[in-house]
Amino acid sequence: MAIHELKAQIAHLPEQPGVYLFSNDAGETLYIGKARVLRDRVRSYLGAFGLNPRIDALLRHVTHLDTIVTDSVVEALALENQLIKQRNPRFNILLRDDKTYPYLQLTTTEPAPRVLVARRVERDGSVYAGPFMPASLARQTMALTHRLFGIRSCNEIIDGNRERPCLEYDIQRCVAPCVASICTLDQYQQSVGQARLLLEGRQDELAEQLRTEMIGAAVEERFERAAFLRDAIRTLETLQARQQKMATPSLGDRDAVAVKAGPAGAVVQVFQMRRGRVVERVEMTSGGFFDADAVISGQFSPEGPEKVSRRLCVEAPDVLEAALQQFYAEQVPPPEILVSDPLDAEVVESLEAWLSSKAERKVRIVVPQRGDKRGLLDLAMRNATLAYDTHFSEGHVGAFAALETLREVLSLPTLPHRIECFDISTLQGTNTVASMVVCVDGKMRRGDYRKFAVRGPATDDFASMEEVVLRRYRKVLEQGGPFPDLILIDGGKGQLTAAYAALRQLGLEQLVAVGLAKQEELLFRRDRIEGIALPHETPALRLVQRIRDEAHRFAVTFHRTKRAASSLRSALDDIPGIGVRRRKLLLTTFGSVAGVRRASREDLERAVGAKAAKAIVEHFARV
Repeated sequence: MAIHELKAQIAHLPEQPGVYLFSNDAGETLYIGKARVLRDRVRSYLGAFGLNPRIDALLRHVTHLDTIVTDSVVEALALENQLIKQRNPRFNILLRDDKTYPYLQLTTTEPAPRVLVARRVERDGSVYAGPFMPASLARQTMALTHRLFGIRSCNEIIDGNRERPCLEYDIQRCVAPCVASICTLDQYQQSVGQARLLLEGRQDELAEQLRTEMIGAAVEERFERAAFLRDAIRTLETLQARQQKMATPSLGDRDAVAVKAGPAGAVVQVFQMRRGRVVERVEMTSGGFFDADAVISGQFSPEGPEKVSRRLCVEAPDVLEAALQQFYAEQVPPPEILVSDPLDAEVVESLEAWLSSKAERKVRIVVPQRGDKRGLLDLAMRNATLAYDTHFSEGHVGAFAALETLREVLSLPTLPHRIECFDISTLQGTNTVASMVVCVDGKMRRGDYRKFAVRGPATDDFASMEEVVLRRYRKVLEQGGPFPDLILIDGGKGQLTAAYAALRQLGLEQLVAVGLAKQEELLFRRDRIEGIALPHETPALRLVQRIRDEAHRFAVTFHRTKRAASSLRSALDDIPGIGVRRRKLLLTTFGSVAGVRRASREDLERAVGAKAAKAIVEHFARV
């Protein structure tokens, strides 16, 4: 099931209300839902497989999860409905999970439609609006359709043949479509159209009509009617205000752009508001280390560590400037863009001029300090912060802090993105081997590990280190890289000196190598007599210890494998020209190695030939 691949991401979702979006590998939004607690709601899908065929069909296609945090469930409901209308995800038709909150149903399939409260959306041809929270708001809206438009509330079959209307007509809560002489079904459909306008959220048009009628009633001194219309307008305004930041008519068309930048990277959240409603949320993410020139030129994208030599952790205004250029290169900017961080006056002036030329109207970039605009921007900032925590886990941030500490302590020109560590393993000078492990940006890269069988003097640890380092970087030179930013040697000054001797032979003495002594856990540099002690339990010390321990583990494993293989060797394996097939033939013919030693040349020639027999006799004569 595809959704299980997102298990780690789900575990880090916020315990806050919001909207979640399931997408497939093609980027198509499959399902949009809202939740009071995002983590709990999305986690419930992990155990939902097999319970419902329609849910199973959804989960099999889910490969990507996105979330939008809101301040309340009411805002989540408003945003969910808006995103469903905007994206039209196909699974929302079959799988609606908003059964707790009421909807309003306009029964357009009936000759004389009614407005009813419904707890779930059915595919029955009726018009549904909602959900409404609290439920009393739905009943207030339903009552408004009765008072304002005269929509009937009875359960009778309407055929127009009733002799007289009921009390609802007398108290002006129904236009009486049951009596054809008072209101025909065609006339009743005009009231139904107005009610549908209300339920579809076109409150602005209705409010303007009601305000005009209210003023006219007041001029004509029909004060009861004017008061009724005033209360109706207030109810409409309440319906709009309930949607809060996700649908605030006073905000009009604008974008809210928030940036969360840190040592591991940056996340940009863009909330696009059109006609007072949030219609889309766009997220841009950059991986950890930026090139200053790339950010300044607007290329907001991660760079590989081997491509850029000059790196730094950019500030939020730098990211914001680059993100605005990239985002609006393909988008028509709204009249106003709300940003989370102030930019230089010259930058704002140039960006506004560029955006205005693209939109062919004035575009302003502002940093709101209070009110609805600040509330919308704060919400975007909260989502950017949560996205940052999701994309750049504590491990990534901790690794960056460790690399930065190593850069400062060792006076390195750049962050040590690639660290290669060497270790020698031997047992009393026998079966000496070496290992090299690689750590890139704080993560071990097993595919780049290498192991070496030492060919030189097995008892000289320094010579073994020199041989291994020489062999490693001679091959790197032949291949053209990649070269490490830091070489870590398991050992003290002696091993470090041997490593630099090998690097000098290759003309690579500019590479930085340090030794890590096991007992004191001190870092040794060639230009310092004293060792460097990293603070205890710091990320930098833990990182170098983890790399050193991994190199030791890899070397010991290889040493054990080689030692086990040597213990299974036969004395015949050292004889030139004697392979597996001839060794087996000799042992079968003569019974043992001692039997081969005692055999005559003639017997050996009959078994393996004259050349091999001569090699066997000469070998045992030397031993």
